[in-house]
Amino acid sequence: IAAGCIMMRKCHLNTCPVGVATQDPVLRAKFKGKPEHVINYFFFVAEEVREIMAALGVSKLDELIGETEILDKDRAIEHWKARGLDFGRLFHKPHVPKSVATRHVERQDHGLEKVLDNTLIKLAQPALASKTPVKAELAISNVNRSTGAMLSGQVALAYGHAGLPEDTMWFTLKGTAGQAFGAWVARGVTLDLVGEANDYVGKGLSGGKLIVRPNALSGIVPEDSIIVGNTVLYGAITGECYFRGIAGERFAVRNSGASAVVEGTGDHGCEYMTGGTVVVLGGTGRNFAAGMSGGIAYVLDEAGDFDKRLNREMVALEPIEADTKLLDRLAAVSEGVPALDQLMGDLRFDDAERLHALIARHAHYTNSAKAQAILANFAAYLPKFHKVMPTEYKRALADLAKVKVAAE
Repeated sequence: IAAGCIMMRKCHLNTCPVGVATQDPVLRAKFKGKPEHVINYFFFVAEEVREIMAALGVSKLDELIGETEILDKDRAIEHWKARGLDFGRLFHKPHVPKSVATRHVERQDHGLEKVLDNTLIKLAQPALASKTPVKAELAISNVNRSTGAMLSGQVALAYGHAGLPEDTMWFTLKGTAGQAFGAWVARGVTLDLVGEANDYVGKGLSGGKLIVRPNALSGIVPEDSIIVGNTVLYGAITGECYFRGIAGERFAVRNSGASAVVEGTGDHGCEYMTGGTVVVLGGTGRNFAAGMSGGIAYVLDEAGDFDKRLNREMVALEPIEADTKLLDRLAAVSEGVPALDQLMGDLRFDDAERLHALIARHAHYTNSAKAQAILANFAAYLPKFHKVMPTEYKRALADLAKVKVAAE
């Protein structure tokens, strides 16, 4: 509220009249919130807290923590909705000697000196100092969480969000990664995981590249096996991901700019997505694209039933078309890693080329058998792909294109 929200409860419709929850540039221009408004709000909160403390006769918050006997709770407990509920344990004040602390009195030791990123930062010194490419191979286990985050902090410190040239740092990690593998990874950092990862892979991805592929000796069938957990790419803003296997639930939730290829997803794929490009080379769970207001997704629908699992409230399905000349040209592309930059402009067009390029990069980085099969017979597979396009996002792209033409 202090920042400008007026509680219209239209966050999911892209029509926020005060420009908070919308991708519409006309509405975003209406946003009037300022940091000073929030700061002023917290000054009022602090003032009211001091008034309550004065009424209670205490001068420090430390004197309040854990003192449940001074809570004003009778009216709530005596309310008819609370009948039958026992709050004894909730309000219980433990009887302990004065020497035993009942509030936070010492810092928790997070063991940051032991994290894998310290090793990565040491290995990356040539790249951090002079942009000299670095490659290394290390082991990883599930106690290594948020791997890449501290390293990316060093990249940002030295080079800002612009980061480093693609693949300046390439670290191959073997094993099972812990939570939030590749969180906030910066441009120029590539993490190539041979194994599998837990939840929140690529959280806040900021320009880097993540590759997750199974060990060749594992014996699993990648397109039928989970390779990354839930809530992958939560809040990612830019970068690339290639996952040879299936992701858990809420894949690419709140993704706002990253590109990703995966070979299947659980429920709620692309939920609340506002930007970026997702390719799914397999089945999805239910409720795909719920609250998806931006970005696009290409979904391979070999079973012909994807429509039953799609949430159509904000998106529409579009076919991906290509003429014979284009298909022949794409079929002739057999070597190298196709560039993406020139294909990520106006997401209303160039679907076949963009899809082909992303699958080709997936095949290159992960050695995916599924990707290779699609590329070998791209013309036959293309009609089986659906493009998931948010309707308001498509309209906004068209409006922006008209403004650009008029300005020229």
